[in-house]
Amino acid sequence: MFIGEAPGREEDLQGEPFVGRAGKLLDKILAAIGFKREEVYIANILKCRPPDNRDPQPDEMKTCMPHLLEQIYQIKPKVICALGRVSAQALLETSTPLGKLRGKWHDFNGTPFLVTYHPAALLRFPGYKKDCWDDVILLRSKYDELIMDNNDGDKK
Repeated sequence: MFIGEAPGREEDLQGEPFVGRAGKLLDKILAAIGFKREEVYIANILKCRPPDNRDPQPDEMKTCMPHLLEQIYQIKPKVICALGRVSAQALLETSTPLGKLRGKWHDFNGTPFLVTYHPAALLRFPGYKKDCWDDVILLRSKYDELIMDNNDGDKK
């Protein structure tokens, strides 16, 4: 499961997360690690676009968080990946900078949780792509490990 912060203009118009330029890049990232978009669940913390595409406000996130938590509960993802600072800090309930959160595993209610850059940030700052690549390789490795463990009768 991949979680961003809020719909942008294209997402708001189409009613689907990550369909604009950032979404196209996310599709390429997923393909590069062997996932099709149809094999993952993509969500946002906010369910509607904030005015002027600004960062979500704390009260907006608090209002929408129960909906996201229900999505996570229903989907039961093997791993969760926060796309960007806003979703990472909101879900981990921290103010730690993204640079200190990414590159390592966290726990989200018993689910392995990884933080990486939002695809929109990669479009603005291509220098982040190497770190993002390292993150998604880590994600794929953990996912494969969990699938293997399930196929071996949940030995871990």
